[in-house]
Amino acid sequence: GMVAARLISKAGSLVSLAKCPASTVQILGAEKALFRALKKKGNTPKYGLIYHSTFIGRAATKNKGRISRYLANKCAIASRIDSFIEEPTTKYGESLRSQVEERLEFYESGKAPKKNIDVMSAVAKELAAAREELEKGETKKEKKSKRKADDEEGAAKKKKKKAKKEAEAEEPPKKKKKKDGEKEEKKEKKEKK
Repeated sequence: GMVAARLISKAGSLVSLAKCPASTVQILGAEKALFRALKKKGNTPKYGLIYHSTFIGRAATKNKGRISRYLANKCAIASRIDSFIEEPTTKYGESLRSQVEERLEFYESGKAPKKNIDVMSAVAKELAAAREELEKGETKKEKKSKRKADDEEGAAKKKKKKAKKEAEAEEPPKKKKKKDGEKEEKKEKKEKK
């Protein structure tokens, strides 16, 4: 968490960190040591801000440089995923973290870790399956809500018709009255003539 925040801060933004190669991510924060090493033709630094990660603290001294490089690779991948993915998810980050754990174990016991392509494709499949289920659920919900709206509309129309019929039944027809009145007036006019 803190290391990621520091790396983003040092790079300027998540997108600019995503644009950095893994080798740059590895030594972010150790620019002074890097330029000193280049100037004096010495050894370049193995780690920058990434050194504060617990993974490097847990590694044996001889493996610190190796795990630093591996962690920088995973950080670079994670920053690119987070920066350009359409639907943010923690699945990729969790799988990348488990890969670093496996790599630490590999340095200690020699147990072969999983390949990155297998892990990433597994996560992609899992997310695709979850998306499909979500879409199915949404279409069902849409159908239900549409049906409900149609039912409500139908009920409202029935109520209006019923109310109209009741109103017509209660009120005597007005048009006939007027005609009766007109007939009477015509009769009176004829009588006058």
